[in-house]
Amino acid sequence: MALNIPGLVTLIVFYAITLAIGIWASWKSKKEQKNGKPSEMAIVGGRNMNFFIGLFTATATWVGGAYINGTAETIYLPTRGLIWVQAPIGFTLSLLIGGIFFVNPMRSKNYLTMMDPLQETYGNKIGSLLFIPPLIADIFWFAAILGSLGATMRVILDIGSYLAIIISACIVMLYTLLGGLYSVAYTDVIQLIFITLSLWICVPFALLNSATENIYYTAVQEFYQAPWIGKVQTGYLGRWLDDFLYLVLGSIPWQTYFQRILSAASLRQARLISYLSGLGSFLMAIPSVLIGAVAASTDWNQTSYGLPTPLERGESAMILPLVLHYLCPTYISIGGLGAIAAAVMSSADSALLSASSMFAHNIYRKILRQEATEREVVWMMRVSMVVFGTAAAGLAFLSNSVYDLWFLSGELVYALLFPQLCCVLFIPNTNTYGSAAGFFFGFLLRLLAGEPSLNIPPVIHYPGCSLVDGVYVQLFPFKTFTMLLTLGTIVAISYLVAFLFKRNLLPRRWDVCRVVKENSAFNPPHNLCQIGM
Repeated sequence: MALNIPGLVTLIVFYAITLAIGIWASWKSKKEQKNGKPSEMAIVGGRNMNFFIGLFTATATWVGGAYINGTAETIYLPTRGLIWVQAPIGFTLSLLIGGIFFVNPMRSKNYLTMMDPLQETYGNKIGSLLFIPPLIADIFWFAAILGSLGATMRVILDIGSYLAIIISACIVMLYTLLGGLYSVAYTDVIQLIFITLSLWICVPFALLNSATENIYYTAVQEFYQAPWIGKVQTGYLGRWLDDFLYLVLGSIPWQTYFQRILSAASLRQARLISYLSGLGSFLMAIPSVLIGAVAASTDWNQTSYGLPTPLERGESAMILPLVLHYLCPTYISIGGLGAIAAAVMSSADSALLSASSMFAHNIYRKILRQEATEREVVWMMRVSMVVFGTAAAGLAFLSNSVYDLWFLSGELVYALLFPQLCCVLFIPNTNTYGSAAGFFFGFLLRLLAGEPSLNIPPVIHYPGCSLVDGVYVQLFPFKTFTMLLTLGTIVAISYLVAFLFKRNLLPRRWDVCRVVKENSAFNPPHNLCQIGM
């Protein structure tokens, strides 16, 4: 296959437009800085983001490259199908729950990041420990979607994936470090529009291709492969429920989400953005569902792709770009490539801004250098963007392994961070001891459950654990079970320790975290858990 010159030119133009908008937005943010602190402007847009811009950027954050590619792949896989496409409904419910329960307590105290209430309640030291899972997850997320973009460009443009990864990472880093949330939000607008138009333009051509059978027929009838509507076997119901709850609840404790709602001009707008972006992300999955259904209904031998099929070649993860390239005219598939690139960039910049915001505000300013000026914090954000972005671009060359690591780190965010956030917002009197105990206990439980993708065998064999092709598979909803045990540990240890100190069953001098605040003759000379506040 020769280099696709028209596609390359189109992509360059798209990147140039995105970069120009990002630079313009950075100029706009500088004009607005006179009304607020520079770091606040970079992290939450001065808390005065236009409602429609906020809605676009919140929706684009969820509709990333992994979202549109993963949805199509799940539909195409004979062992999965539509019934396993949980992300659209999961994200919709997640954003609905977030709007109902989490928006008000986060905005009422004018927090800048998701880590603020955790550090406020448990201290900066424990807060820095809780920062590790989301930081790793953001970096791996950035790397995984860059790797996906590189593979896509290799299919459609026939260029080295490393070029796509490097160029995309540099552009994202440049406009994000120049304008912070403003640049991310305004570029998200053009990216979301491009995703919507490009994918919907591709769908009719793919559906009407002569190599494709009617998708309504193949949804319930086996033709080229199993019906694409899919099914959940009885033994896998626990796994299905676990994955679904992971998407619904585990999608809340992310800085990318709270950054959007904290940037809205009012509480009402923040809630509306949360609700409507959930609906938007659901609607944006429809083209990917149709493309996945087309792939499952296609006789690939009638296309220039030929046999064996993408499934047999191990290229199921690339099914969306394959459909665009082999079932659509060239000029149409180029537009689809732009949609994938836009989806990747809309998520990549969010992950980069999320990680750098938490590091600069919660680690650098609150722990490493409390006397840091506003200008210093902003520059630390920029430096961390370059460091994290470079690390993610380097990891992107190991795209398959990185995707597994991102998924595992996302599970840790669900199992460890979600219960911590629930405790500080909704359960009074939890303390540092409970937080630390919950973190280490939950982390240990998750590791003992094993991870097949990383060749970590399970030590704990939950009910239903079975050996499939030499690999142990946990069918029990262990992720949600771990999350609930972490939550219970935080609450139980917090109240138990407080009870023991208040009843003098433990010496007060052991209370280094000062969880007992009642007046007493004893006052520890230092609060070791709060040092750095």
